[in-house]
Amino acid sequence: MGITSTSEYVDFFINLNMGESVSLLSFINNEKLVLKQKLEYKNLPKEPIKKGIEILEQLAIEISEDGEAKVIEKYQK
Repeated sequence: MGITSTSEYVDFFINLNMGESVSLLSFINNEKLVLKQKLEYKNLPKEPIKKGIEILEQLAIEISEDGEAKVIEKYQK
């Protein structure tokens, strides 16, 4: 897994350039599902995947508290 920080997840989402069609929260929820599925693979290291899930869960909490626009602004470089 190449993404190791909250700002990297936000940058990745922004660079996907999906416009208004997909919200950051939707993206986060989909990414969490993918990572949870990857936890079931035997040959992948588990700790980076668990770290990614933790980052995504924290991002979801921040979005619910502060709103998507503020979270994106906070983590943009």
